[in-house]
Amino acid sequence: MPHLMNTYGRLPVAFTHGQGCRLFDTEGKSYLDALAGIAVNTLGHNHPSLVKRLSEQFGRLIHTSNLYRINESEALSDRLASISRMDEVFFCNSGCEANEAAIKLARLYGHQQGIEQPTIIVMEQAFHGRTLATLSATGNRKVQAGFEPLVSGFVRVPYDDIDAIEQLAARNPNVVAVLFEPIQGEGGINVAHSDFMRSLRLICDQKNWLFMVDEVQCGIGRTGLWFAHQHAGILPDVMTLAKGLGSGVPIGACLASGRASGVFKPGNHGSTFGGNPLACVAALTTLDVIEADELILRAAKLGDMIRQGLRDGLDGASGLVEVRGSGLMIGIELDRPCTELIQRSLEAGLLINVTADKVVRLLPPLVMSDAEGQEIVAILVPLIKKFLGA
Repeated sequence: MPHLMNTYGRLPVAFTHGQGCRLFDTEGKSYLDALAGIAVNTLGHNHPSLVKRLSEQFGRLIHTSNLYRINESEALSDRLASISRMDEVFFCNSGCEANEAAIKLARLYGHQQGIEQPTIIVMEQAFHGRTLATLSATGNRKVQAGFEPLVSGFVRVPYDDIDAIEQLAARNPNVVAVLFEPIQGEGGINVAHSDFMRSLRLICDQKNWLFMVDEVQCGIGRTGLWFAHQHAGILPDVMTLAKGLGSGVPIGACLASGRASGVFKPGNHGSTFGGNPLACVAALTTLDVIEADELILRAAKLGDMIRQGLRDGLDGASGLVEVRGSGLMIGIELDRPCTELIQRSLEAGLLINVTADKVVRLLPPLVMSDAEGQEIVAILVPLIKKFLGA
């Protein structure tokens, strides 16, 4: 047995290589990848532009540290600021690190406002990471259990419920920020209404709170716009990114604008590996290809096609609750636990995931073709119908 800590219930397959939206295992079997490394492999596998530019960067420079200027980091910060309309960027290595930075920024902001015990509003069913602070902000007792005492300074409300936030605002003077996902990925592909996000933006402005969005899973073009909050036509004070930003190379980012700009000063936060040349070239290449190949429009159109195909194919199936999502972030909710569909799909040559016990989650690469999208539907519909006994 390998000397790995037993932290994952791994499936009985190992992949040797990939091409486009296909992965190949040690026996040579091909799989259609409808999960993209959990929304990470934006450009699929072995994308020629990514391979070329990373190979070139490997031969130049991998790491120097943030004790010095990093040209690639500065270029990426400018690019992200341009597409997000935000002002500042801090680079790290993962989504939970980006959210840790956001939490620290909110607390420091609160102290600068004279609030001794700054509190952040978070949501039920949220997932923000597995470090102690992000675990505490997460709304899932299963992942919190056994790691108490949790970090204080968070208060939880139902997702997509503006009335609950208004009631909390009236009785808690220590609130300094709200942190939420425009689309909850781990929580079951729950999509916040645009009216909720706009109303929440207004409350944050009225109360001088930071409006903080976790776009770790739903950002970087996946929902048919660069960022999911843009569907509501709003601008956050803080935004966190990771996953699809580097197309498989670890990178995270915490962006700030408005009242959140200038909160961090030298010595307040840092990262040894964050913003290194290799990771930043991966992210710059990802953004280049997304723009050149119009992959944001592709995500919107293909996502609509897949969801409609699933709805048509599963129409009338007893046990289907809903097909929902935005762009290439798709959830199929059933009325019963369905984790066994992961193994059944694997045997059929399709990589999927189940989250929140009852939701089949699809997060295909943005480079997926129409034919491959139709293949997802053709494989998955019969599997779900058989599972439901339809």
